Amino acid sequence: MIRGGGWCFGSVLLAALLLLAAPASRAQELVADLSNHLIAISTAFTGTDVVLFGAVAAEGDIAVVVRGPGQDVVVRRMVERAGIWINGPSVTFSGVPSFYRVFSSRPMAEIATPAALEREGVGLEHLRLLPREPEGLSQARTVEFRAALIRQMQDADLYGRETGSVAVLGGRLFRADVHFPANVPTGQYIVSVLLFREGEVVEAQTTPLVVSKIGVSAEIFTFAHHQSAVYGILALVMAVSAGWIAGLVFRRG
Repeated sequence: MIRGGGWCFGSVLLAALLLLAAPASRAQELVADLSNHLIAISTAFTGTDVVLFGAVAAEGDIAVVVRGPGQDVVVRRMVERAGIWINGPSVTFSGVPSFYRVFSSRPMAEIATPAALEREGVGLEHLRLLPREPEGLSQARTVEFRAALIRQMQDADLYGRETGSVAVLGGRLFRADVHFPANVPTGQYIVSVLLFREGEVVEAQTTPLVVSKIGVSAEIFTFAHHQSAVYGILALVMAVSAGWIAGLVFRRG
């Protein structure tokens, strides 16, 4: 098996066989799958890679979009008052993907029309980020806070700064390596594979991916969310105890 930048021959062969085995009546042009449908996060988790592989019946351009579960995100602008920076105006965006990456076999501007990208929501400029309360927000203010939201997610390594690469072999087989950082949010992800021809989507497939905590970290996470008051008290007690013990050690030293 070839790893890294090479091809996983077994995975590619499987994709090709799946495509050939598809019923002719369906006229299926695209088959894709993931090397792993579950990312298990333990206390030792430092990030991981998942390989998307597939095959097409005829040559075309491939785009892959990886979206994390939606969430509400508050974006605040800091303002200076009497030499002190404090929280200023804020905007809450609803349904924000907690993770977003795009991969393509060629630059997106070369394989798809702007209308197709907008329709499919491919690329950060076409990502639908909607303020929860748009009333009273000017277009300029919405654009400003939207850009700040994207920068915030990119700084956290949850949104890609550039389009990743889809490697194509022989015009029929393809592969993309998706990296998930150590701080990847949990939940159900959707991996969309789009086949473009002449600037338009001719076939699409979605595949689920689950990111879940396991072991001790999962138990702590569950306890913190279901027993938040008790968890807060225990955390406070532990912090005070640690400080008291450290004080004793330094005094004896």
